[in-house]
Amino acid sequence: MHLNVEQTYPASVEDVAAMLADASFVRWRAERTTGAGTVEQADVDSDPDGGFTVLVRRTLPTDQIPAQARPFVGARLEVRQAEVWEAARGGRRVGTVALEITGAPVRLTGTVTLEPLADGGARQVYTGDVRATVPLFASVVEQATAGTVRSTLTAEEAAGRDWLAGVR
Repeated sequence: MHLNVEQTYPASVEDVAAMLADASFVRWRAERTTGAGTVEQADVDSDPDGGFTVLVRRTLPTDQIPAQARPFVGARLEVRQAEVWEAARGGRRVGTVALEITGAPVRLTGTVTLEPLADGGARQVYTGDVRATVPLFASVVEQATAGTVRSTLTAEEAAGRDWLAGVR
């Protein structure tokens, strides 16, 4: 299932990239958007060339997974998310994203871009594919996973806007 999520921020690409590469923000955002789950890891590694890698690992309840698919994923999900951002080029940034649910046959892979808007803000766009390899229920699991990813990214956008406004 294809996924496309757009976020906008009232700040420059440089300021948004600095926020995304800030380990304090990454942990704060993950804790704020995990709900009833727990954040096990939230790390940022910077490259000398200006790129950075964000790793987040959280444990979530399976209440958003359809009941018929829960036997395939268990009572809790361990979600691992990695974003690898390249150095800025031409005023924009590009990266890859991978999200894996450990112990469940579900994975999201794609790209993420951060580009300037005419009003001085920035747009971040996630584009990718959600794939599940659950016999008979792959489509249901993919739709549920895509819905959860969309709502998490919407919550992360709100967290980013708050962070940029000084709310911590």
